[in-house]
Amino acid sequence: MTVHRAPSTPTQTISTAVAAQAVTKTFGGSDDATRVTALDNVTVAFRPGEFTAIMGPSGSGKSTLMHCLAGLDTVDSGRVAIGSTIITGMSDRDLTLLRRRRIGFIFQSFNLVPTLNARDNMLLPLDLAGTSADDDLFAHIIDTLGLADRLAHTPHELSGGQQQRVAIARALLTRPAVIFADEPTGALDSTTGTEVLELLSRSAREMGQTIIMVTHDPHAASYADRVVVLKDGAIVDQLQNPTAQTVLSALAGLGA
Repeated sequence: MTVHRAPSTPTQTISTAVAAQAVTKTFGGSDDATRVTALDNVTVAFRPGEFTAIMGPSGSGKSTLMHCLAGLDTVDSGRVAIGSTIITGMSDRDLTLLRRRRIGFIFQSFNLVPTLNARDNMLLPLDLAGTSADDDLFAHIIDTLGLADRLAHTPHELSGGQQQRVAIARALLTRPAVIFADEPTGALDSTTGTEVLELLSRSAREMGQTIIMVTHDPHAASYADRVVVLKDGAIVDQLQNPTAQTVLSALAGLGA
């Protein structure tokens, strides 16, 4: 397998939706024996309208990279940008406002408000931003995700898969420039999972949204335009127009 190390020079251009430049992130103590390097001088850029899957063995740094790109975690060195906005060093308040306006999240933990029904959970980010939902988009999303008969249900009345679908709808309804997805189909059956992946792919292709998805599933990654492969906190491979088989082959030599 050909190894492509991340370049050491900045790659951000005017057409870059998200970029990390020479980002390093460590956890643990101050000495080498206890310090863990989660990201090691990572430079990577994501174009508008691109659907990218981030993959790698357990502990490779893929979730840490996503958290740093989204401003959910700080970096030790280097910088991260959302479009032309450098988010490294931004205050918590400014980061919150930026995420509310420009970023959507789909996480395994759902993060639904237990006292709100499914509809209100979906609309919560729009309510916080003082805007209203696009009725046509709302109808399309709930139809695609099979949620039309679950809108009045609270999270405890929904299955895990249904809760995940509500979380996905919530992320898509704000039409964010960037969607970060952490194993978005992990709690779904294969049919619904495929529908979600197709919806994410269309969101990138038709709405120009940038999708950055962490996954361990080669089938899910095959819906992406590109796969970025990490090992030991560094980018070691990138695949364009991946298939499940090419992803499996790329991971085979990494112990994934």
